[in-house]
Amino acid sequence: MDFSAISCYNDGMEAQEQTLQRPPVTEGGIAFSLAALLSVVLSLIASLIIGMIPTEGLQGSDWVKYIGFLLPQLAFAATALFYFRRTKQPVRRIYRPAKWYFFPIAVMLQFGLLFSLNFLNDYFVGFLEHLGYTSSMQDSVPTLTGWNLLPAILIIALLPALFEETVFRGAIFGSMEQNGWGTVPAVLLSGALFSLFHGNPEQTVYQFLCGVSFALLAQRAGSLLPGMLAHFLNNAVILVLESCKVDLAALSLVGSVVLYAVSGACLVASVTLLLLMKERNVKGGVRDGSKFFLAASVGIVICAIEWIAALIQGFML
Repeated sequence: MDFSAISCYNDGMEAQEQTLQRPPVTEGGIAFSLAALLSVVLSLIASLIIGMIPTEGLQGSDWVKYIGFLLPQLAFAATALFYFRRTKQPVRRIYRPAKWYFFPIAVMLQFGLLFSLNFLNDYFVGFLEHLGYTSSMQDSVPTLTGWNLLPAILIIALLPALFEETVFRGAIFGSMEQNGWGTVPAVLLSGALFSLFHGNPEQTVYQFLCGVSFALLAQRAGSLLPGMLAHFLNNAVILVLESCKVDLAALSLVGSVVLYAVSGACLVASVTLLLLMKERNVKGGVRDGSKFFLAASVGIVICAIEWIAALIQGFML
């Protein structure tokens, strides 16, 4: 692979962007707070409306579950629109093309994450269960059998890949990167915010790893598109496996060894390729970090409360 081509491509794109106004890093923090606030407000409104409908069996129905997945995406879409209009950032900066080889790298990366590193999250959940925690994830997933899988793919896989990547890697991580944050702190912090936003203790570790990986992929590719593909595949594969009732824990010893060996090799290969692209590295720390955290503080508090509430609820089940 000719890594010099990456440098030339990215240098050309960056030269075109020098004349574009760079949004203050606070805009990324505002985007995080707005997304969290809108998500809560929309959920409260939906809960009030659903509570006023005198229909038996509506609570816990697939319709209500789909609304629960859809509302955050509406919040992300509104946040993205607000960010574009407020910062006057051109859409081409967010959705510019990526070199073709970033897409197979994205596929390998996600395959490795899903089947090699998910066990880390299993250990974390196991630790919580040892303390008395009870999982409730299955209760929030709609019916996935037959044709029911199609709307699930659209709402739970495709929309998050589009809107979550736009906000987290386009607005939040993008504002960090454009304001000279070092690659390491920007990638790690954006991954932590991605995990915190979901407010799900059961997926905290895995979502952090995915957030870090998607940010690194976006930084190296100079585009959100490969990360969108990886994000979509992650959610879609999980839905398909659940629809087909595939229990990976029931695999034979040989099957498990093959699966983990192949996925581990894909993970190592994809991460190695991304890390070798050192010309994209930005050394440094966190510039105007206090301003960013102040702007993001509303969202951080909201998400932290939701995470703690979900954790407490798990112990009360």
